[in-house]
Amino acid sequence: MAEYITVEAAVGHIKSGNRVFIQGGAATPLYLINALLARAGEINDVELTCISLYGNINWRSEEVMNRFYLNSLFASSNVRDWVNSGRGGFVPVFLSEIGRLFDKGILPLDVAMIQVSMPDAHGYCTLGPSVDVTMSAVRNAKKIIAQVNPLMPRVYGEGLIHASKIDAMVWQKAELQELDFSSKLNEQSREIGRHVASIIEDGSTLQMGIGAIPDAVLSCLDNHKGLGIHTEMFSDGIVPLVEKGVITNEHKKIHRGKIISSFVLGTKKVYDFINGNQFVNCLEASYVNDTSVIRKNPKMVAVNSAIEIDLTGQVCADSIGTCQYSGIGGQMDFMRGASLSEGGKPVIALPSVTNKGVSRIVPFLKQGAGVVTTRGHIQYVATEYGLVNLYGKNLEQRAKLLIGIAHPDHRESLEREYFERFSKPCKV
Repeated sequence: MAEYITVEAAVGHIKSGNRVFIQGGAATPLYLINALLARAGEINDVELTCISLYGNINWRSEEVMNRFYLNSLFASSNVRDWVNSGRGGFVPVFLSEIGRLFDKGILPLDVAMIQVSMPDAHGYCTLGPSVDVTMSAVRNAKKIIAQVNPLMPRVYGEGLIHASKIDAMVWQKAELQELDFSSKLNEQSREIGRHVASIIEDGSTLQMGIGAIPDAVLSCLDNHKGLGIHTEMFSDGIVPLVEKGVITNEHKKIHRGKIISSFVLGTKKVYDFINGNQFVNCLEASYVNDTSVIRKNPKMVAVNSAIEIDLTGQVCADSIGTCQYSGIGGQMDFMRGASLSEGGKPVIALPSVTNKGVSRIVPFLKQGAGVVTTRGHIQYVATEYGLVNLYGKNLEQRAKLLIGIAHPDHRESLEREYFERFSKPCKV
């Protein structure tokens, strides 16, 4: 078993020209990241790649920007400006396929920087709440540098790594990164939650993202029975439903009796819940988000959000015009998987307007915006003003339905755009 060394010695394994994977989510190894960036005067041309990172990362200096390049697979808020700068980039890819980039050598990795639990009596650490694409990175990186944290929960599933496989181990006791959306629950999100909950049947299996709307949906399910969870991630909102016996996983066809996820992100409450809990398994995203796996559970309900949706049903969920805001993630994996499930329901749930009052239901997506869910994959759409099903509807019917759940302040302008588009013949 490797001995603990200083953080400076650990990141000293990283050389100029290396590509370095960084574990994300609750397990973002901040101690290692900031120690590496502090070496900006010593090394050059280092590429960092990751999904969502959390915490205070000290990247905002000319020296760091000149020596490091961030090639992001999902842009999180703390590095969003970096991703959109001249020293950053974004790879559009489904979460289910990121592991393949590492496995097939499309993105060969020199180093993986991770955070793990303490080794057990047999020398095994776990990746805690962030297995996702990290396990594939660990499997393929030439060197592994680990921040060993006694506060990291031990999570069942596929996130095991033996300490003998780790090239450098640094001891760092630190609270995990937390996200708490409870303060953002308002009447708007609760109303959206009620609309979505109205189509969730007893015995359904759920995929929920993170944020106020997924938590609002979950808060409306107290009277449901026999729900299951198969999701790319979950947060605090499922814990009360487990405690009340609403989530039992008894009707799932695969992994019956288990909550299946690829990562967990929330507050200490949910981290304590997953610690040593055999009811929860964190598996690789390449499996969890595989459409052929998702569809095996009947009544699969996938609830995802969006930045904007046009009147034909095209969903932009990852960018604001040409500015990269987040990433493709697992939205399409689960939207398609749910639609193929027996009795499944894919749902896009979003507020009708932005915080500035701009309509999220629009005639056309912004120039340069990315389409994450195509109009061929869209089915249910919910705002605080209602829920509609676009499946099997033509373009004109879809536009009418979406206008009906737009904010009242914007319906007149959307009606004018509707008239302009559909009242005149189109010459091809």
